Amino acid sequence: MADDSEPFERNGPWRVHSTDVSHENPWIRVETSKVTHPNGEPGIYGVVRFANYATGVLPVDDEGHTWLVGQHRFTFNAYSWELPEGGGAKGVDPLVSAARELEEEAGLRAAHWLALGKWDLSNSVSDERAFGYLAWGLSAGEAAPEPSEDLALERVPVSTLIERCLSGEITDSFTHLMVFTALERARRGELPAEIANLLLR
Repeated sequence: MADDSEPFERNGPWRVHSTDVSHENPWIRVETSKVTHPNGEPGIYGVVRFANYATGVLPVDDEGHTWLVGQHRFTFNAYSWELPEGGGAKGVDPLVSAARELEEEAGLRAAHWLALGKWDLSNSVSDERAFGYLAWGLSAGEAAPEPSEDLALERVPVSTLIERCLSGEITDSFTHLMVFTALERARRGELPAEIANLLLR
């Protein structure tokens, strides 16, 4: 059992005795805390803290098509197709960051925006929080991907995106969250008719 006399701070049922930072860069900070678990046993807890929010967009044009961004993901050493996504500073409205990402990655601007949800992407080990949006009334903008990124762009029917998610071809969790939240909200009648009809084609 842990020594109750040792100083600690509360984190719900955990007692946190100390926290060390083993790595930090402009994007993430890796922490390891010495803790007393809820069952009274001593241990450690590792957390990756993100400097930015994740933002993503499901853009839908007047023909019921959307855009996917393809890139090689270093983490899994695998190629991935995803909706336009990126990071946004925590001091900036996530919608502003999402609009920037849509134009940078897909070269698109949108006249209409609707928040789809706020999600914790991996809450057992990280504090990364994601904000997803639905965008329509699209027009051409100026694509400006990061110089370090090698991106491909594909325009597909929303129905094709759904099938590629269901088949397992698309594995990005944020893409799944956005597309299936939008689809269910359209089916429930919770979206403006103009965009719901495009999603349900």
